[in-house]
Amino acid sequence: MARKKQEEAEDELGNESGDSSVSREEKPKKGKKSSDYAKVALQVKEEFKIGSRFMQPKVDEWAVRLKLLNNQKRDKTAIGDPLMFTILQTVLASLYGDRLGVTHLGREEGDEETCSNIDALARFDYEEMENDVLDYEWDFDTCFFGRGLKLIMEFDRKAMCPIPEIIDPMTWIRDPRAKSVNGDRKGRGAMRYGGREIRLTKGQMREAGVYFDFEGLKADSATGREQYDRNVTARREAQGFDSSSKTEESTTGDNSEIRLLEWFTNWNGKKVLVTLGDECKKVVRYQELDTSFWPIVDRPLYPIAHDWDGVSIPDLVEDKQRARASLQNMGLQGIKTGLTPTYLYDFNKIKNKADLNLAMNKHVGVDGNPSGAIQLVPRAEVKAEVGWILETLDAAAQKATATPDIQQGATGGTKRTATELNLVSNKVDTRYSLSAKIWGWSEKRFWKYWYKLYKDHFTAGIDEKVIRIRGAMGFKWRKLTRENIIAVNDPDVVVESRVVAEEIKTNNLQKYRLFLKDIMATDPQSANIRLALRKIGEYSGFQKDEVEQILPPTVDELTAEAENEGLDAGEKVPVNVYDDDFMHMQVHNKAADTPAKFAHINAHRKAMMLKRVNPALDLARNRPTDPQEEANMGAPIASQRAVPGMPAMPIPA
Repeated sequence: MARKKQEEAEDELGNESGDSSVSREEKPKKGKKSSDYAKVALQVKEEFKIGSRFMQPKVDEWAVRLKLLNNQKRDKTAIGDPLMFTILQTVLASLYGDRLGVTHLGREEGDEETCSNIDALARFDYEEMENDVLDYEWDFDTCFFGRGLKLIMEFDRKAMCPIPEIIDPMTWIRDPRAKSVNGDRKGRGAMRYGGREIRLTKGQMREAGVYFDFEGLKADSATGREQYDRNVTARREAQGFDSSSKTEESTTGDNSEIRLLEWFTNWNGKKVLVTLGDECKKVVRYQELDTSFWPIVDRPLYPIAHDWDGVSIPDLVEDKQRARASLQNMGLQGIKTGLTPTYLYDFNKIKNKADLNLAMNKHVGVDGNPSGAIQLVPRAEVKAEVGWILETLDAAAQKATATPDIQQGATGGTKRTATELNLVSNKVDTRYSLSAKIWGWSEKRFWKYWYKLYKDHFTAGIDEKVIRIRGAMGFKWRKLTRENIIAVNDPDVVVESRVVAEEIKTNNLQKYRLFLKDIMATDPQSANIRLALRKIGEYSGFQKDEVEQILPPTVDELTAEAENEGLDAGEKVPVNVYDDDFMHMQVHNKAADTPAKFAHINAHRKAMMLKRVNPALDLARNRPTDPQEEANMGAPIASQRAVPGMPAMPIPA
């Protein structure tokens, strides 16, 4: 039924193309032509020229570094040093493995359930968006180029899920004055414009449903002059392929590609996305963004304040890898020369030159005393200083990137005690935790943009999505609508590093155990043992439903949760004499702030004070455990079933 309503709504909104991967706002208006956007095309073309001139030296440097990372076209008689690859993979493995946890917190009472649904939806969408793959590419770009870019502006209406995309930094052209994509809270230092060259077939453009007036565009072959082609060429050369464009087979028909420029810029006071073809002369897409920010999340590795590029791993280790490779190749050449040395011989004593071809048990006759008949030409040997320099270069790279031998999976040549190894490991975690916190900035922005896409495209009364949740009892399915996931005020996003969060939980667990031990030794009667055990389960890393399997909710908790529904509606809910008042107040605190809630909690507070004065009234604690004994006490209990000043309710036998 919901799907039928959705299809009817899309028909009313003019979704003629039937493509459900594109939002309604992105559909091109009928009758729009490229000539309608001639002025913005001129602006984009000029911005592209400025950005290209600025970025070209950086892109050329990145192309050289790609060869250092994995150069398959190097001289086959030489060796390459894998320092950059080793450091990059070590840092990447640590930061990628430290998956950042995302939690949403409500801005007002009653948002707890909505935020719980958002958290469950985020966990489900992480796999739906294939974010594990995207995060690896994002993290790699961040480590290698110093800043990675993730585009998130498309919403797939078939899967009802946002579709992020990683932008290749080698194709990205940006504003030279930009300090980051969106700058600070006031937008200072934000990118004024930026974009990339892409290639699409006409079939892909038709399927997208956002392009217009493109049927007359001609397919472009790779010429090696465009940014996209230079990027492809650099990567091919690093992998050992021929960089000549002649080796690329041209395609025709449906598989022929059209070179386009996808550009973000400001036009008429709005942020817009413009796509141009035919050498930036023809606009084939124009979309006004309904945000004050660019839908791009940038992630830095070692940021420098007020600077876009920051510091990357190749910045720190490129020179050291080159020096190490040079020394290693010279050392290798010296060893080869030592195994095949050059000799001087006295041709007056050795008459036949062929006698110099040595063999086992061969005797060479000489004329006169054999002493001095042949002599080795002295050559310089590989000195100990070479090994010292290699170790110094390696140590410098390790210190700069916090990747000691132990972090790389090797103990190194120096023997260390367990205490020393543990100290090194702790310090490495401290350095990496800084990077994880910095990455948390971009992770928080990403999930804010992700939530906004649902807010913009999830239609009330039409759209719904079923998600799968893994619980202690297996999988369960939850149906979500707009009312379930969109709060009145956007929730806050909290991002935690898994390593840091685990360390905090471990410290809290130790402190909590000591605290509980002291309480049990001094005042065991007043201690809330169930709450303490649940906290221990939480700090131990168990999910809420797993803890509840061991410590199920009590009758008082279930009753209080049921009463919260009435309190949320402003209804008057009576207080029962056998209630565990403190437990009820804890649960009622989660209800919406209504006069009925405050009155009910005050009644529980008054009941606690009365029961403290007259313990006989505290039936929650003094209630007999034997059903027969409780039945026999029915009359006297019934006579005391009400707390003065509160409504009376029968006490069940």
